[in-house]
Amino acid sequence: MAVRICLHELIQAWQYPKLTNASMPLRILVADDHPVVRHGLRTLLGRHDDWEIVDEAQDGVEAVEKADRLRPDVVVLDLSMPRMNGLEACRLIRKNVPESEILIVTQHNSPQMVREAFNADARGYVVKSEVGRDLVAAVDAVSQHRSFGRL
Repeated sequence: MAVRICLHELIQAWQYPKLTNASMPLRILVADDHPVVRHGLRTLLGRHDDWEIVDEAQDGVEAVEKADRLRPDVVVLDLSMPRMNGLEACRLIRKNVPESEILIVTQHNSPQMVREAFNADARGYVVKSEVGRDLVAAVDAVSQHRSFGRL
């Protein structure tokens, strides 16, 4: 029985590693089609010594490609992007890189969009007008596999 428990714990640790380990930084991919927004998100997230912005993407296709290659812990993803919208990118990232958690950061503040994002398997949702208040808490929550969403 003890061996079975240890094996089960190892499998869970592999599937859902603790992302806030002080020895390993939280790895974040930022995807938004506006360079100024990407820069602002990078600046806010970069204030945390234990968080590392591994890269940026300017559209949904690039977000999916970079998530596949870099395997970040958290993907901060806009909904309205060229070539592939954020909902489709979210679905593909979760399918291809299930260990990556998705935080939607968008201008859309309707309950319908929140539902659609969570139905696409996003873990969190933040409206851009509330980024200053909610971004850090949201990234922290999703990195620990907890949902986050406010309107």
